[in-house]
Amino acid sequence: MANNNNKLTSSSSELDLDRPILEDYLPSGSIQEPRGKLRLRDLLDISPTLTEAAGAIVDDSFTRCFKSNHAEPWNWNVYLFPLWCCGVVIRYGILFPVRVIVLTLGWIIFLSSFIPVHFLLKGHDKLRRKLERCLVELICSFFVASWTGVVKYHGPRPSMRPKQVFVANHTSMIDFIILEQMTAFAVIMQKHPGWVANLKIPGNGSAVVYTGQGLLQSTILESVGCIWFNRSEVKDREIVARKLRDHVQGVDNNPLLIFPEGTCVNNHYTVMFKKGAFELGCTVCPVAIKYNKIFVDAFWNSKKQSFTMHLLQLMTSWAVVCDVWYLEPQTLKPGETPIEFAERVRDIISVRAGLKKVPWDGYLKYSRPSPKHRERKQESFADSVLRRLEEK
Repeated sequence: MANNNNKLTSSSSELDLDRPILEDYLPSGSIQEPRGKLRLRDLLDISPTLTEAAGAIVDDSFTRCFKSNHAEPWNWNVYLFPLWCCGVVIRYGILFPVRVIVLTLGWIIFLSSFIPVHFLLKGHDKLRRKLERCLVELICSFFVASWTGVVKYHGPRPSMRPKQVFVANHTSMIDFIILEQMTAFAVIMQKHPGWVANLKIPGNGSAVVYTGQGLLQSTILESVGCIWFNRSEVKDREIVARKLRDHVQGVDNNPLLIFPEGTCVNNHYTVMFKKGAFELGCTVCPVAIKYNKIFVDAFWNSKKQSFTMHLLQLMTSWAVVCDVWYLEPQTLKPGETPIEFAERVRDIISVRAGLKKVPWDGYLKYSRPSPKHRERKQESFADSVLRRLEEK
């Protein structure tokens, strides 16, 4: 027994020698007259940080904002599967060809009218703008018809007035088409090569322009006063800010429409609104858009799906069902900052459309988190360590 006790004593001594001395790791003066025994495991306890990280993984509200919600399969038994097959035949064999014909006829009618109006009435600007506005609304109506769109509009139709801007939550590029068929809005947009434009509004309420001339942007949407620029150019930011202010001051300009989220969200959530639309010193008119996913999910995940494939998905569904609410105009309150104003408008849209608010910047979808976010977490952890030192 004595030998065993000697072994235990020697082992304890060896452990004491191996145990790190806190004073060697801490700056001088950081511990002043400790009231209790300070242990390294207490000092470096990261369980709150781990709990927060685990919670972020389990309850990942950011990723859920951009996740497509696929319908649950229902054709799993013998008597439902034949009905599903009949539905596939009807949607792809009958409805889709008819919708393609409708859309093709719409483009033929639109182009045969738009081109003469655009080039032959240049001396009559007021009449030309009015006709072009009606034709843009017409082609958007053909697009909605090609999806068998069932859209219900609530509230007064937008009118052309100075010092007002419309803001809406953003689910897909078809948001613009659905709103445009009722009122020819001027929008801020990215510019892409090809036949289609990508309506993603960046962080400052302005847009990105890429080299290349899209048919819709350079020829058609330009006629309704759309604004685009290159986000990478600082001078372009200043130019577009001036264009926005000039546009909202014009009496005859089309209403300005901005999607302040800056990216497509899956119509279950709203991410942070950028403050650019709320710094113009004008009335902000909220627009809430809610899609019914009974037939198809209208969310466009641009990272996984091209817009052409997105349109194909819509045109091969039974219908696109949607509600649009034109809500009460809002103005900046005394003492309210543009960021607070943006959050207040986001509250109004979220409540009306039944969407959940999350405190995320939509641009994190396309880029790594800013170093500032990591530095804040590091500072928070350092503060917790210092508090533990003071407590001890």
